[in-house]
Amino acid sequence: MTKLYRLDASARAVGEAFGARMGEDPWAGGYVAPDTFAPVITASRDFVAGPRPTDRRLQPRAVPRLWGVMPPPSADPASRRVTSVRNLDSPYWIGHLRNCEFRCLIPATAFMLWGQGTDYEGRRLKHWLGLEDQPIFALLGLWKDEDVPAFSLLSLETQGLAKTLDAKAMPIAVAAGGRAQDVWLHADWDRARRLIEHPGGQALFEIEHA
Repeated sequence: MTKLYRLDASARAVGEAFGARMGEDPWAGGYVAPDTFAPVITASRDFVAGPRPTDRRLQPRAVPRLWGVMPPPSADPASRRVTSVRNLDSPYWIGHLRNCEFRCLIPATAFMLWGQGTDYEGRRLKHWLGLEDQPIFALLGLWKDEDVPAFSLLSLETQGLAKTLDAKAMPIAVAAGGRAQDVWLHADWDRARRLIEHPGGQALFEIEHA
């Protein structure tokens, strides 16, 4: 699973790609690693409590979130933040998966996967992947309302190009705007789960490796 991605785009470009309000987010582009903040796209209310409004859809908006949510109390070590969601039936995640207000899109321009090979200096290879025809795309995520609101990326077993690189797990990349964005931010859990299992859309391509 990726532990690093890039969002080489300004806040304005991100807002335009996702049709989202950017608010006061000063994002100017760069790398994102666990335990750092990055913009995420959500269609949630400022305070998620009580029944969701049924007469209208909330406009997507960008908010800063920390990459990595606090683990369940039974986790060992209990201080290590969880950066990816793998078990869709886990009691720790299922309530947030079913409530579309806790689903979010993580804007990205590339993400990194570790390969099994090494370079000429013996260092493990890093492969940077993007989504064809999408200068800015989205990674599917969930956020939790903690002391510091945070997010995790959804992951699945590698497919296609990512599998040929011998990576074990990968994030789920979808196009900004359009059907996938609408399903993830607004649809019921049955439709959202089908999107996870069959994201479709454009293929991944390798931007560079090092």
